[in-house]
Amino acid sequence: MYMQEILDEIVATIGQSDDRGQVANYIPQLACIDPNQFAISVAMADGRVFHAGLSDTLFSIQSISKMFTLTIALGKLGDAVWNKVGREPSGDPFNSIVQLEHENGKPRNPFINAGAIAIADAIMMGHQPKETLAEILNFVRFLAEDDSISIDETVAQSELKTGDRNASLAHFMASFGHINHPVDHVLGTYFHHCSIAMNCQQLAKAGLFLVADGMDPVSKKRVVSSQRARRINSLMLMCGHYDGSGEFAFRVGLPGKSGVGGGILAIAPGKASIAVWSPGLDEVGNSKLGTQALEKLVQQTGWSIFGH
Repeated sequence: MYMQEILDEIVATIGQSDDRGQVANYIPQLACIDPNQFAISVAMADGRVFHAGLSDTLFSIQSISKMFTLTIALGKLGDAVWNKVGREPSGDPFNSIVQLEHENGKPRNPFINAGAIAIADAIMMGHQPKETLAEILNFVRFLAEDDSISIDETVAQSELKTGDRNASLAHFMASFGHINHPVDHVLGTYFHHCSIAMNCQQLAKAGLFLVADGMDPVSKKRVVSSQRARRINSLMLMCGHYDGSGEFAFRVGLPGKSGVGGGILAIAPGKASIAVWSPGLDEVGNSKLGTQALEKLVQQTGWSIFGH
């Protein structure tokens, strides 16, 4: 079966499902998104891109941005990043404060909120939020080969107004000496990079460097070393879906990073980068139909990293 046929079938079946989950209601700008939207894009290692559904509709990538900021942090700090965040699954909700208390303010991994806030702090390196955000945005634009990608300021402001839990996490880490910049600067950087708006086509292309051992297979530009690409993929497999990471690995079998905007970026090493988007979330905050779509795609293609 050809890729386009697979994607068309996914949109015709899963994309029409009535059981779509719930949109994220704790960020007002996300609460008003129409849940009846669905998109999928597959960027192949040979440069071909297939898509179906609303694949050119922009959405807030939210926590998927944490994969990009981790990549930047590894480029700047190398393995010193792991002094700031751990590499273990959390097993707790993405905004939990409990673990931080037990572990002296060091977040369990870079993909839970506390970890991503620590990563935002790490990559600022004395710069203002605006300069750091320009760096993050330029990196994402470079990966996607699209200079039109931007930050949705209304979503960022919405997060700033309702971000008390994230502010608590940041202040708590600061109390242990783990935050080096003013907390409000770090939070501003974090909320804004989570508010980057992309569509599935852009997102799938931006993930291609993780398909081909750290090199963009189309432009042949090296983004990160092959070892680093493997490590980012392994972290996405273990921690990319918060306390639903084990279930995602079990059902889909690919490294992936979800966001509460309803997007998921999944990587089939050597094969393709896949972006899905459906705003309705399951009970642990991952796209309900997006997960189902990836499960079906893997069944049809045999792309699971665990074999057929």
